[in-house]
Amino acid sequence: MAVAFLSAQRSKDPSSQVGACIVSPENKIVGIGYNGMPNGCNDDLLPWNRTAANRLDTKYPYVCHAELNAIMNKNSADVKGCTMYVALFPCNECAKLIIQAGIKDVIYLSDKYHDTPEMTASRRLFNLAGIKYTQFVPKRKKIVIDFNSINHTGTIQMTE
Repeated sequence: MAVAFLSAQRSKDPSSQVGACIVSPENKIVGIGYNGMPNGCNDDLLPWNRTAANRLDTKYPYVCHAELNAIMNKNSADVKGCTMYVALFPCNECAKLIIQAGIKDVIYLSDKYHDTPEMTASRRLFNLAGIKYTQFVPKRKKIVIDFNSINHTGTIQMTE
């Protein structure tokens, strides 16, 4: 989950930075993604607004979710049987991608949109497809990466 959160830092979305990390059954990272605009589309020329009078002036018709990007950025032949760690419970569109890709487990941190129709559809799809989804319970409250540590080797401080 920490890798998913780290990748989320790359997102230019000012309101929702989401990251995803796919791991093989051997727990090796095989894909990472974050929410952003499609390749070749300048992030500065498309809107990042959550609301606007015209839906075309919001981010929603354009942004690619972290789950999509993690699947597309995979570094293996496929992701069948893998587990996806994602900061936010997947929407119905991402649920369809996850199912089609053959991912078997989804571990998410936040489910803040639980009662929306999109999330209800996601759970329905996951249940029908036999995809296990589990809310992540952190063992630590934060992980700090200090790039200014002694000897410039970089240290990671984990706190409870």
